[in-house]
Amino acid sequence: MTDTQSISDHWGSGDVYSRILQAMQAAGIDPETVTVEQLAPVDHFHARGFPATIELADELPITAGQRIVDIGCGIGGPARYLAQRFDCHVSGVDITGPFVDAANSLTALVGLQDQVACRTGDGQNLPYEDSVFDGGYSQHVTMNVADRAAFFGEAFRVLKPGAFFALTEHGLGVTGNPYHPVPWSKDGTGAYLIHPSETVAAMEEAGFSDIQMRDTGDKYLEGYNRAIELAEKGELPVFGVHILLGKQAPQIVRNAARNIEENRTHPIQIICSRPV
Repeated sequence: MTDTQSISDHWGSGDVYSRILQAMQAAGIDPETVTVEQLAPVDHFHARGFPATIELADELPITAGQRIVDIGCGIGGPARYLAQRFDCHVSGVDITGPFVDAANSLTALVGLQDQVACRTGDGQNLPYEDSVFDGGYSQHVTMNVADRAAFFGEAFRVLKPGAFFALTEHGLGVTGNPYHPVPWSKDGTGAYLIHPSETVAAMEEAGFSDIQMRDTGDKYLEGYNRAIELAEKGELPVFGVHILLGKQAPQIVRNAARNIEENRTHPIQIICSRPV
């Protein structure tokens, strides 16, 4: 099995869309009238979920009609949110086929298929022409990216001069390797964490400028601890990302929190641009 295939299988296999529909119906959400906001608890499949997407979006200079690329789009929650909020067009790409299928089906449910389109592909070899996007982003994807030079080089290539690029990731901390399982790997397989300084250096090497990095560990730790608290009380919602994490969800969330507390991971946000 190739590394790409093992990473894809880790994130999602089988009929992901049907699992989401079942959870939706169990939560009393009507698929015929579901909204982007109602899908938010499950379709922002990254650390801190929907609140993290909103906070990132608040800092992005997106205007109506622009073309944006989502590298590692998952099941499309952020792409749909940005398309609706900014009246823009979002092209998503992800290596996990079942996620892409679910993304396009969910997009059709909320009537955004003219603004959002997701396809299967690899961020290290993007299926787009040069200089076609006004901006791009990647939320908690690079932990599974072996070749950062290729990944950032491809992001740079498909962006127009002057376009923005935003990144969130769990960087490698200073005290040792993370405990597993974590959201991006059950046992360390397919995980390629690097220190934040190395991420910045790789982005500079790719050609990006005005690189602004922010530590986000405190916010993520707060979010993980809140999820742990709800789980211990038996108050997790029927409709949430834990339905995609599977049976190991409780341990995954505990390890994610512990890794931040012990400085084994270092969550960051970066916003930069391709020079004009």
